[in-house]
Amino acid sequence: MAPDFDRMTALFLDLDGTLLEIAATPETVVVPPALPVLLDHLRALLGGALAIVSGRSIVTIDQLLKPFKSAAAGEHGVGLRFDDGTTEEMPAGLAVPEAWRDSLRTLAERWPGILIEPKQHGCAVHYRLAPERHDDVWKAVRALVPDDHPLFRLIPAREAVEIGPRATSKGFAVERLMAGSPFRGRRPIFVGDDFTDEAGMSAARRFGGEGLRVAEMFKGDPALVRGWLANNAERLGGRPLPQRMSAGASA
Repeated sequence: MAPDFDRMTALFLDLDGTLLEIAATPETVVVPPALPVLLDHLRALLGGALAIVSGRSIVTIDQLLKPFKSAAAGEHGVGLRFDDGTTEEMPAGLAVPEAWRDSLRTLAERWPGILIEPKQHGCAVHYRLAPERHDDVWKAVRALVPDDHPLFRLIPAREAVEIGPRATSKGFAVERLMAGSPFRGRRPIFVGDDFTDEAGMSAARRFGGEGLRVAEMFKGDPALVRGWLANNAERLGGRPLPQRMSAGASA
């Protein structure tokens, strides 16, 4: 059972697979209409100490959750936005080489169902629509990025693999955000669903907080995560939320 939290909590929330159901493609994800309202309400209750920590870019996070905006970490910590709106980002030169991107696009053309998700610094290869290509995809990306590559690493995801900068992680993002206001001194809770979230959970525990896995605490269901958030928001806010919000419905 997921624990309740209080007004001295700092919330770090993954997006896909945690707040949102996984979709067949990144572009077809569905955002429940009540979710941005819920997140904005929670952010106010926590004095701004709520951050979205995702493999997506901050620009995409904002597009999906519009009009909600908060502290955020994009591309697994490559880009950071603090509560006051200031930002940090890895140098523009630290990005997946164009030759690698061309190689991956060629694979997608040869193998139906393989989708390439370009990012400013990284690049993800999705094989959800062609699960039989799992081994082929991994062999191809390992040929580009060996385990000892000094700048880039392979990041496993759910039916996908991403090439990203080695220097950052969701744990790095939690540490940077916890170092400043309004997160400093609070007890962090990180909620996530896959391998990339483990570093964020570990960082939360180092600050005396918790890491909650969606599979273990919420039966693998983002609707239950939304319901947990809504129930805590209602309890802390002292007023009932709209029914479609408190139910955590996926609309």
